[in-house]
Amino acid sequence: MAENKGMRGDRDIKQLFAQLHDEVHKVVVGNDEVIDEILIALFCGGHVLLESVPGTGKTLMSKTISQTLNCEYTRIQGTPDLGVKGIIGGVFYDETTGQSTVKKGPIFTNILLMDEINRIPPKTQAALLQAMEEQAVSFGGKNYALPKPFIILATQNPIELEGVFPLPEAQIDRFLFKSIIGYPSLEQEMMISKSKLSVQIPEVIFNPAEILIIQKEITKTVQMPDTILEYVVKIVQATRDRRETSTGAGPRASIAFMMASKALAFLEGRDHVTAMDITRLAYPILRHRILLYPEYSSMKVTPDDIIKKILKTIEAPMG
Repeated sequence: MAENKGMRGDRDIKQLFAQLHDEVHKVVVGNDEVIDEILIALFCGGHVLLESVPGTGKTLMSKTISQTLNCEYTRIQGTPDLGVKGIIGGVFYDETTGQSTVKKGPIFTNILLMDEINRIPPKTQAALLQAMEEQAVSFGGKNYALPKPFIILATQNPIELEGVFPLPEAQIDRFLFKSIIGYPSLEQEMMISKSKLSVQIPEVIFNPAEILIIQKEITKTVQMPDTILEYVVKIVQATRDRRETSTGAGPRASIAFMMASKALAFLEGRDHVTAMDITRLAYPILRHRILLYPEYSSMKVTPDDIIKKILKTIEAPMG
C-alpha cells in the first residue's frame, strides 16, 4: 500500500508530525508516549484520562500542545463544590436589568484540562458525558455546539483516596485512552530543572482548521484490513475471558482501536493500519476498561499485566 501524501502537497504529514513533537519538546521533557497519545486522540476526536501524581507536568504538557496547534486552552481545577454551571455555563438572571443572559462556561474551548476530575461530585462529572459524546452541551432548553476540535484531558491522582468521587464505568469508557505519566528519570529531572532557567516558545505547526481537515482525511483515506479488525476483536473479547477480570472491555474498545489506529497510521504517513499499530495502542485503550477481581488486585496484578498476556497469546496477522 502507498504512503499517505498528507494534507499539504509540499510538506509530508509525517515530517510535520515530527516537527510538532520537536516543538513540544522545546518545553516538555520526556513523556513521548503520552504526548503521542494526546495528539492521536485529538486527531481522531477522542478524549484522554491522564493518571499521575501531582507535579509531573500535566498542565505544562497540555498547554504546550495547545500552543503548537494554535488551539484555545482552558484549565478547570476539580473541587468538591464545583457545580455544573461552573463547567458548562447556564442561564443567569441579572437583577439590575431584569433580564436573563446566557453565559457559556469554560468548556467552550478546544483543549480542556479537567484537573482532578475525581474530586468533582458525580452530578458535575455527569455534565461532561454529553460533551464527550456529542461535542455539545445543553442548558436553558437549548443545545450549544462546542468549538471544534474539542478534547478533554482529565487528570486523576491514583494515590489519594479521601475526598474523591471515583468515575463511574460509563464515563471511564468514554475516554479513548488512559495514559500514565510516571516520574522522570535522573537525566530528565535534571533537564527539567535546567529548563526553568530559560523560556522557550514553541512554534505553531497546525491550526484548528487544519486539524479538522486531517480528521476528515483520516476517516476517508486510511484503511483497516479485515485481518487487522479480526485481530482487534479477538484481543477485546479476550479481556472478558480471563479468570482475573470481573469485567472486560466492551464494543466501544473495538471502535476506539479503529479510530486511534487509523490516526496513528496517518500521522506516520501510511494509508493502512498494521498489527504493530494495534499492539502499540492496546495498553492505553484497554487498561481503563478492565476491572480485576479484588484478590488479583491485592496481589498487585494490574490491567497492563493482563493486556501483556493477551498480546502474547493471540497471534498477530502478517503485514
